[in-house]
Amino acid sequence: MRPLINELFFACCVLLFLSFFSYAQNDEYKSDRVAMVKLQIENRGIHDKSTLDAMIKVPRHKFVPSNLKSRAYEDGPLPIGYGQTISQPYIVAYMTEAIDPKPDYKVLEIGTGSGYQAAVLAEIVKEVYTIEIIPELYKQAKERLKKLGYKNVFCKNADGYYGWKEHAPYDAIIVTAAAEYIPPPLIEQLKDGGKMIIPVGSPYLNQNLVLVEKKNGEITTTSLLPVLFVPFKRAD
Repeated sequence: MRPLINELFFACCVLLFLSFFSYAQNDEYKSDRVAMVKLQIENRGIHDKSTLDAMIKVPRHKFVPSNLKSRAYEDGPLPIGYGQTISQPYIVAYMTEAIDPKPDYKVLEIGTGSGYQAAVLAEIVKEVYTIEIIPELYKQAKERLKKLGYKNVFCKNADGYYGWKEHAPYDAIIVTAAAEYIPPPLIEQLKDGGKMIIPVGSPYLNQNLVLVEKKNGEITTTSLLPVLFVPFKRAD
């Protein structure tokens, strides 16, 4: 009887080791994410726990081109093709914290890009509706998010200027491209008491990250910090 117990114990140990090894292999960038959050984000003043946890959990290296995986956790934006970029990790965290996300929130994102910002939001809020105007990026991001198991992210290929009226109002809106002014349809689709964050300014020139708040039907805007985003792309 004792040899059988020993064999079962050995088999269990082997299975546990293989499981741990497989997990380690699949999450080889975990230490890079932890360092990214600590050094690039938390040390710069981002303290919202849900935001920090989401930034640690989402595998940023799976949202960049394969030849740039080794640079996925650098302190800066990276190209993703079609003249677009995945934003600097700090900016993603800053914009996420700025809308004060809650578990029951429904959030609209304009400019899906790689899908990274949507994934970060999806770790925190109930539903994310994200719009991408470039068909190729829309298809890639939709497939990527599905493959990673995000069932609370809904993608649409359209002109983000008009928002996504069918699912409005939204508790919060994040815009990830620089507009010369705040699109009125987005203001209309923002819930009373909600917040929108959007880069406003000239393409590749002077831009500021602006926080828009709607209270009792009144709109207030606050300029937060200078930024440099790709232009808000419109349909022809």
